[in-house]
Amino acid sequence: MHASFIWIALLALAIISQGCALLAPKDSSVSPPVQAPQETERPEVREPSFVHTGHASWYGPRFEGKRTASGEIFDAEQFTAASRVLPLGSRARVTNLENGKSVEVKINDRGPFVDGRIIDVSRAAARVLGMLQSGIARVRVELLSILSSP
Repeated sequence: MHASFIWIALLALAIISQGCALLAPKDSSVSPPVQAPQETERPEVREPSFVHTGHASWYGPRFEGKRTASGEIFDAEQFTAASRVLPLGSRARVTNLENGKSVEVKINDRGPFVDGRIIDVSRAAARVLGMLQSGIARVRVELLSILSSP
């Protein structure tokens, strides 16, 4: 009986030790993982993938200090804009077709919500475009770059 106990103990020890077996050596032909780039902005679009012509207006005083659709705080003195179709965080060039002046803006809000308008620009952008007095201008909007996350 004593011999059976020893055999059972050895068998149990053998089974338990299999759970502690060493892993097979790593295959050295597998390269280590590559870290993803830290940049969130995609490369600039060489040929604008979006070009739209229509009317722009500007907005500011009523929205100053309020959150935009992207979560940023609206500052009328930054070069920003609202679009219903361009992705939040993207950059666009807005050109006033009446005087040829243009400005780059960051899309950080949604709008305009007035029929016939394609973009609302901040007061700072409107100043560069020469449309502060009129409030509205015929413009061309070109998508320059897209952020992968706003």
